[in-house]
Order: sequence, then C-alpha cells, then structure tokens
Amino acid sequence: MKDYQTKNLRNVGIVGHSGSGKTTLTESVLFYTKTTDRFGKVEEGNTVSDYDSEERKRKISVSTTVEPCEWEHIKLNLVDMPGYFDFIGEEIQGLRAVDVALVVVSSVSGIKVGTEKAWSYVNKNNLPRAFFISKLDRENSSYEKVLTQLKEKFGVSVVPIQYPIGTETNFKGVINVISRRARIHNDKTGKMEDTDIPADLLEKVDECKKMIVEAVAETDEVLLDKYILEGTLSEEEIYNGLINGCTSGDIAPVMCGSALMEIGMETLLEDIEECFPSPDKIRPHKAIDVKSKKDIEVKVSMDGAFSALVFKTIADPFVGKLSIFRVMTGKAKSDTIVYNANKEKQEKFGNMYFLRGKQQFLVSEIIAGDIGAVAKLQFTCTGDTLCELANPIIYEEIIFPKPSISMSVMPKSKGDEDKISAGLTKLLEEDPTFKISRDLENAETIISGIGETHLEVIASKLKNKFGAEVLLATPKVPYRETIRNTVDVQGKHKKQSGGHGQYGDIWVKFEPRTNGDELEFVDAVVGGVVPRQYIPAVEKGLRECIHHGVLAGYPVIRLKATLHDGSYHAVDSSEMAFKMAASMAFKKGLESAQSIILEPIMHVEVTVSDEYMGDIIGDINKKRGKVLGMEPEDGLQKVIADVPEAEMFKYATDLKSMTGARGSFTMSFKRYEEVPTFEAQKIIQAAKKSKEE
Repeated sequence: MKDYQTKNLRNVGIVGHSGSGKTTLTESVLFYTKTTDRFGKVEEGNTVSDYDSEERKRKISVSTTVEPCEWEHIKLNLVDMPGYFDFIGEEIQGLRAVDVALVVVSSVSGIKVGTEKAWSYVNKNNLPRAFFISKLDRENSSYEKVLTQLKEKFGVSVVPIQYPIGTETNFKGVINVISRRARIHNDKTGKMEDTDIPADLLEKVDECKKMIVEAVAETDEVLLDKYILEGTLSEEEIYNGLINGCTSGDIAPVMCGSALMEIGMETLLEDIEECFPSPDKIRPHKAIDVKSKKDIEVKVSMDGAFSALVFKTIADPFVGKLSIFRVMTGKAKSDTIVYNANKEKQEKFGNMYFLRGKQQFLVSEIIAGDIGAVAKLQFTCTGDTLCELANPIIYEEIIFPKPSISMSVMPKSKGDEDKISAGLTKLLEEDPTFKISRDLENAETIISGIGETHLEVIASKLKNKFGAEVLLATPKVPYRETIRNTVDVQGKHKKQSGGHGQYGDIWVKFEPRTNGDELEFVDAVVGGVVPRQYIPAVEKGLRECIHHGVLAGYPVIRLKATLHDGSYHAVDSSEMAFKMAASMAFKKGLESAQSIILEPIMHVEVTVSDEYMGDIIGDINKKRGKVLGMEPEDGLQKVIADVPEAEMFKYATDLKSMTGARGSFTMSFKRYEEVPTFEAQKIIQAAKKSKEE
C-alpha cells in the first residue's frame, strides 16, 4: 500500500438492518477498486468479510471486519458490521473505529428496525452519518419511497446528493446532484460512462439540489446570508458545507446504487472522497489525562506522542490473540514498547498488520487515523488505550449492553471440561457482550449473551475453533426452601454396640426468620444440659443440613434454630453424636413446620414504544408477573415489573418476536417469594424423578 497522510484516510462503517446488502456493498467496492479480483457472493459463502465458518453457514455477518482499499488519492477503510441484533456488541466496537457511519437501506424493504437502531446509536454518539439506498435493480424497489421514509423518520437533515437513472430492472446509472454529472453503467466494460441527464429527471435533480443548498445554508450563518441574497451557492461552497454539515451530524447525505450490478460504486467512492470527513476533521475524542486526572479532548493528528484505542480482539487458536486498534495520535511502530494505561502495564509491539478479512499484511508503521492489528499482546483487551509511558492517557470506555439470556453448557463427551473452559476463556476475550459464570449449587457452567443465536454461535465456535462439543440447556432455577410455622423438636441419636456407644440428645426450636436469609443459630442452653464443647457440633450439623431441604432438596433459607435443651452421656457422648442429633432434629423439624418452596423473583424493566405496551403487559401477566408501574423514557415507555426467574429464561426471544426486535429489557434479582402450590408440586415431582435417575 502507498504511504498516506491522515487527510487522505476515510474510515467508513457499513451498518444497517440484517440483509440490507452491507456485505455485498463492501464486496462491490473491493472489486470495483481492483482490491480483489473476484466478486464474492454471500450466497456462495466466498466473500472477503464473511470468512468465518459460522457466517458462511448462516449467510449473515457475525463479526466486524476491516476491509481497506485504495481509490484515487484516498485509502478507504470499510468496516463491515453485522446487522443481526444478537451481535450488537460487534457494531458498537466497529463504530468506535470509524469517522462516518454509512447506513445501508434496501430500496425494496425500506426502513427496518435495524435502520432505526443504527441511526439511534450513531445519533447518541454524535457520529457523522450518511445513507446508501441499495438494491435499486430489484423488482418493487423504489428510491423515492425510501427517500420519503428517511426524511419522515429522521428529519430535514436527510439530503439526496445522488439520484438514480431508471428503475427496477431498467436501473442503469446515477446522477451526482451537485455537479449535475450523469453516468450510466456500460454492461460490457463494467465502467460508468458520462451521459446527459434524462429530460424527465431534470426537475427532480433541481429539487434535490435545492434541498442540499438549503440544508448547507442552515449550517452556516455566512452561507445562509448569501443564500437569502443570491438564492444559490457555488459548487465549492456546497461541498465545503456538506463536509462540515456531515462532520457535525447536521446533514446526512443520501447516495444510491446496486452493489450486485456494480452500478453507482464510482459515484459512491467519489462522494466518500469529496463529502466525508477525514479523521483529522472530525470531533476530538474524549479522554482522561492520567497524570492530571483531568478530562481532555484529543484531535486525531500525526503530531504528538503515540496513542491508540483497541476496539476489537480476535481469539485465534493458531495465531493467538490479535488486537485490532485505531491510532489516534502519532504513529504506531513495530518492535517498540508501548504502555497500556488501563492495565498500567508495558506491552511489546511485535509484528503489526493491516487486515482485510482474514488476510494479514505486514507493516512497519501505522499513522494517526488508520486501523491496524498487532498479535500476542499479553495484558491488552478490547477498550484499552495504548500510548507512550511518558504521556499516559485513557480514551473513553466502550459501553456494551448487558447479556439478556443465559444457557447452561454441558460437555457432549466426558473429559472435555478443560477444553471447554479454555475455549470459553479465549472467546470471552473476543466478545465483551458474553459472560461466563459458575453455578456451584447445581454444578453448571452458565454462559450469558444477547440472544439465542449469539449463544448458539459461541457453542459452534467452541466446536470449530477449540474442538469441544457442547450441549446448551435451560439453566436450573435456584429454588430455595423455608418453613411457615414454629416447631420445637427433639433430635436424639443413641447407638449401642460393644465398647463406646454414641449418645447425643437435643431440643431445637425452629422458627421462620423475617430478616436475613442466613441460618440464625441461637445457643439458649442453661445448666450445662448440653456441654459447651458439643454446642459447635450442633451448629455445624445444622449448617450442613440447610444445604438440602426436605421437599425437593433445595437450600433452606430464613431459618432460626434455637438450641435450648438436651442431655448427654458422660462416656458415650461425642461431637459426632451431637452432629447426628442435629441432623435428625432438622429433618423432623422441617417436616412438621410446613416447609414451602421459594422461587427467585426478578426486577424487570422493559423499554418499548407505546404500540407494544398492551402486548408486553399481557405477556408479563401470563408469566405470573406483577406490573409495578410505567414511566416515559427518551420518547419510549418503560414497564417496571416483578417476574419469577423461571419464566424469564427465554424472554429475550419472546420480546424480540413481540416487538420486532425494537424492545429492550434489563433484569436483576430482587427477592425470594413462595411458589404457588400447583408449581411447587411440579418442582417436587421433578426433583424426585431426577433423584431416581
């Protein structure tokens, strides 16, 4: 690759709804710029960006990939991101590496939930954005319909800087609205050729240009005054205004084409070069100066000390860990020592690479604004800042959504436990939206993620990358047992068999506790009826017993046990005998104190738009939940409820189908509550059956 300056770089993130044509657009640009010598197709599983076996199998992008190419005077880093909601973490990572988000919208299906989510995310993070209306060669495609939808949904900032020539199967070219240059696609040469603007489109092009001029004028007072006085602006003023308006997020340019037919790729590339900001033109990045502990803003620049943000990690069983980073200031150089300001550790930069899909190109330096990768860093993970030890700074952290669905992982073959554990740890480095926990009570490894597909992909990666096959199952509910009534029972252990016998005799009062879940043990023995040295054995015996209740074997909580009477034998009494007596008292006491089963109740907050409120509330009621209230939040409604955990394992999937993936929710443990009788019977039966097996 040529040597480039920061001003010649363009980092463009390709985002949008799953299936809108993002990967095909990336392939088309790579092929058109002669970066690749064949046009990869998603259906054929031979695209540059979807190289993972999971992506080929599922025909969707699962990971964010960087695809650099060169065009005229610029180096363009296309960052292709998944549109499928389970992989939102990948999109969040990718958007931290780019300067402009290009939202791809299908001209057939129009705005979908993925379009809205991408817009909402870039808006929240003040990222410059543009639209590309794709698939204009398809039947039932309509540029006008989608442009109207975009303007209605996202406001006046949406301006068409390109207009298509022809529709559906007759789509053949694109007009640059500002320069009024029309080009049609020559099927034989595959190139775009100049032509006159068709007479029936002249009025449309004038209308679009007026929209651009008005939008540009509104971003600058000097331009606004000139526009009011003269009624127009020069081409140079429009382009400068577009770059400034796009940089500030006040203008979202709309481009169009057909990636599959390669129509509009040249016009897209020209406008990326002319209208999209280079890294040194975008808003400064927020950071913390480690020495002064002050918030600072850092402009992307080749001047100054080296600093970079690691935005993604790849765990490869053969190559090892690959850290993908974007240089913010200075230059990254191979064979140098850098400082990880988050971990307060020094790292050695060995070989550095530019990545294109799974290909790696060795480089000796990477300049500010560019994206590269380095292998085998010891301490660094996603979101860390790398810099010079003398100038330590930390860039703003990447905030990832919390997992919303959990499954237990069971090895398919015995003896694979270590392989699974090692594989999961490696995958954890790669994916910050995925979590691992260990349920010691049920001896289960629990993995948590964004959705069912997310967890299925993790299971497949375990098999393909690390050779460990697993089964995914619904985790066991951590039920508890407690008592309703107060009882006073005797536990007497007496055994005589030649020589020393065993003798332990106690009276224990069991009561339900209202505050605190732990066992409260009270020593109320008077007059030495139970000798001092045996009282700890009674307490220990009871504490061991509470791990398994009498109904279904679940741990017992909210229990108070008062040891108040008993007797002993001078020769036959021992710690073991009193421990056994405690166990007998526990069993007898819990059976006669009316034991009940408790279930975990989760505090759930569901955020949806008004139209889904009825469905959400109805579903919560169906799940034995209680709606506690509703409150508005960012133009949406938040439903607050308490719902049993047993009903919530598949809620991420349920909510997705109820709201077309527009809803989101958070969940946290709140308390334990008694299980209704009919549910309790099912739990007891299941426990008996499992014991028999």
